[in-house]
Amino acid sequence: MNSKIKKLLKGQMENYIFPFFWQHGEEESVLREYMKVIYDSNIRAVCVESRPHPDFVGEAWWRDMDIILDEARTRGMKVWILDDSHFPTGYCNGKMEEKPVKCRRWFLTYKVLGEVKERQEGVWTSNEYERAKTFEPTWIESYFHMSFETFSDDRWLGAVAVKKNGSGVDNLLVLNAEGGKISFRSEDGVWKIYSCQLTRNRGPHRNYMNMLDEEACRTLIETVYEPHYEHYAKDFGTTIAGFFSDEPEIGNGHLYEMDRRIYENEDQPWSQELQHDLENRWGKDYLKYLPLLWEAEFEENLTAKVRYGYMDLVTRRVEMDFSKQIGNWCRDHGVQYIGHLIEDNNQHARCGSSLGHFFRGLSGQDMSGIDDIGGQVIPQGEDIEYISHLGTKRDGDFYHFALGRLASSAAAIDSRKQDRSMCEIFGNYGWKEGVRLEAYLADHFMVRGINHFVPHAFSAKAFPDPDCPPHFYAHGHNPQYRHFGELMKYMNRVCNLISGGRHESEAAILYHGEAEWTGKKCMYIQEPARVLTEAQIGFDFVPSDIFMDDVYQTDLTQGLKVYKQKYQILIIPECDYITEETAKAVVLLGEKGFPCVFLENYPKGICSKIDVEAEWTLLEKIKEYAEIVSLSALVKHMKERQIPNLQIAPANKMIRSYQYYGDPEILYLVNEGTTTYEGKVYLSERTETCYRYEVWENHLESVSSQCTENGLEISVRIEPGKSWILVLDELQEKDCRLASSFSCNDRVKLKSGWKRSVCSGIEYPKFGEAEEVSLPDLAEKELPEFAGVLRYECNIQKEEDWKNTETILEITDAGEAVQVFVNGCDCGIRIVPPYRYEIGTLLHSGENQIAIEVATTLERQIPPKNKSEDWKPQNHVGLSGEVYLCILENGKGEK
Repeated sequence: MNSKIKKLLKGQMENYIFPFFWQHGEEESVLREYMKVIYDSNIRAVCVESRPHPDFVGEAWWRDMDIILDEARTRGMKVWILDDSHFPTGYCNGKMEEKPVKCRRWFLTYKVLGEVKERQEGVWTSNEYERAKTFEPTWIESYFHMSFETFSDDRWLGAVAVKKNGSGVDNLLVLNAEGGKISFRSEDGVWKIYSCQLTRNRGPHRNYMNMLDEEACRTLIETVYEPHYEHYAKDFGTTIAGFFSDEPEIGNGHLYEMDRRIYENEDQPWSQELQHDLENRWGKDYLKYLPLLWEAEFEENLTAKVRYGYMDLVTRRVEMDFSKQIGNWCRDHGVQYIGHLIEDNNQHARCGSSLGHFFRGLSGQDMSGIDDIGGQVIPQGEDIEYISHLGTKRDGDFYHFALGRLASSAAAIDSRKQDRSMCEIFGNYGWKEGVRLEAYLADHFMVRGINHFVPHAFSAKAFPDPDCPPHFYAHGHNPQYRHFGELMKYMNRVCNLISGGRHESEAAILYHGEAEWTGKKCMYIQEPARVLTEAQIGFDFVPSDIFMDDVYQTDLTQGLKVYKQKYQILIIPECDYITEETAKAVVLLGEKGFPCVFLENYPKGICSKIDVEAEWTLLEKIKEYAEIVSLSALVKHMKERQIPNLQIAPANKMIRSYQYYGDPEILYLVNEGTTTYEGKVYLSERTETCYRYEVWENHLESVSSQCTENGLEISVRIEPGKSWILVLDELQEKDCRLASSFSCNDRVKLKSGWKRSVCSGIEYPKFGEAEEVSLPDLAEKELPEFAGVLRYECNIQKEEDWKNTETILEITDAGEAVQVFVNGCDCGIRIVPPYRYEIGTLLHSGENQIAIEVATTLERQIPPKNKSEDWKPQNHVGLSGEVYLCILENGKGEK
């Protein structure tokens, strides 16, 4: 038996969970209580979030950190520190006010002064061209009552005449101002006159650091990181694990503005360093190219190159000045740097509320991070569409098929990250979220390769804290606190198995960021990702940078290998433009017989700066060495080439798979559908024996498997919302339970004879007076505002003919987390129905007592703020299903 499996069976495991622990300046006893509460939840680390604290990096802060670190040292826990006093990261605890103005956020904006027709002349005064347009708040910014500081230091960058439907640099003319005026006469065609300004009067967070300025980003280190080192240097790398950046942003545009391509943004990011970069790339007259960031009626090829070139420089600035600078400081001081940017609805490849490029924005970090907050990932929510309260359309394809894989991809291919990925999870779903939904979310991300989690959140503020619930303890008021601890144990076990190795990814899908920057046709990565996910085919998203940056350690000598990942095919989603480096790699791989496919069409051009003749030659070579495949035919194309390593029969689009080459090698399967899946799993070219690790109950089970011409065939039966982990490892038969094949010979419904008593979460286990009920018990009809624990008790007789049988207690549904006691013995907690318990060994002759405790969410006690008139709770209360005794002959069966 594998040594890691042995340790897990003994309850020995590493910790992969560090929840947010919100700080408000609570008294010492509360901080110590909460550190114990978190520890008792089977968690061995915390991420201290400073955002609500009144005195961040002040005396009160150091007092609280002293207490937290003392508890952590005593308990052997790790501490992560969120790195700013305001959300998002970049406020630098208010110190930007003291920095030179170049460190503040600057933006490039424009206005079209007018059009000049052929043989006409236009003249504009300085009052018209020098001043930037007035900033107009959006309805969202007005809704949040945001006030915006106004600055009087706008700078006029210059004016450019752009020929309408023109082409080439000769149709881009820089205009000079003379005597406070600019003029232009057209001798050929219609020209648009652009005026470009630099302003600080844009963006929702004007007192934040400029992400494109090294000195500005250094301010965060000076004001947050270094003071912590001065206070706790001895704890760095021991108790203090590292720092967490939360949703850092470039900050142009408007608050929460999404779904905007580059040409739709009225302002673009700017800094002095970016200006120098533009001069180095385009020359001193770089100004003439800037209108093409917005202009729609100009030569497409040059427009694409300008937009790509600009965003390439912007995101390289963010990468060097922000991400790598902070990451290098952390590693120099013995700690790690983690966090996440905003990924929502494809924002990961855009500026504004994100950093312009997922991989570059996280380049300096030691884990690749994402977050999932309320309403993003939803059970069976792949195709659910709605407009959020912020006015953005939900992209179910992105959340379900791209979000998790973005993080596991970066973790797998970036050598800095060493296969470490992280998800901030569970936050802001509201009190309707309970452990059943949390279990779905956990499996959703783990089966996509995420192996570290930051649950959101433990709040020590007085109950009920309205800030982004649920809160997992809530000063003892959350009825599911103990059940949450069992879920953390489950997640830690799985994360132990999907860490320290590499995952199977047959396909590399080219990241769409660079293609989208051009503003031209671009298929999003989630489209091929969905097709492959629903066919149980592994993949990684790879940026064009894999063909340039050393950190990826790309090797094209024997196919496509990126760091430790070996691919069998490169898939390029439909796009009009690709980089020169990608094009050259496609040709090189094609010459060696490695399959590269373009979905739907070949690209029109190269977005990098390249000689025209060289561009045309390269595009022709691509057609020689790569194929066009339609999205709908992609899986068939791969199967014809025997690329998929895993297949299931019958086919099922709701089964998720993750094959991990670790210690041990495992196959992790999750049923995200609503019906039980029963079928065969085939692993090509495999002959090993295998067994099932039942993670929740922490035991091993034998499985039915055999070697066939299709590979190792394994029989599986996966119920909705549940997981199977198959371990490819030798095992003695005595270490395993019998194969899972639930078939009940005799089923007894326990409908009557029940008594129900209740108590709140804070009162548990002091239940009130019991009353008789029959099942199913829709207790919400009697207790419409109840939140807490319901205890159901019933006495049963053990029949004589139950000898030599195994007895299973089955509960088909409940609202929502269940714990069973038989004759006073605790049988454990279950959170995903149907809930099954082996109770045969606990039953004795004659009368036996069964008690079932059901813990609710807090949604009925604390309904949503601003709830609609037709609002209804989403969860049942109590034993809403049937309860059965299942008699299994000779002990054959499954819980």
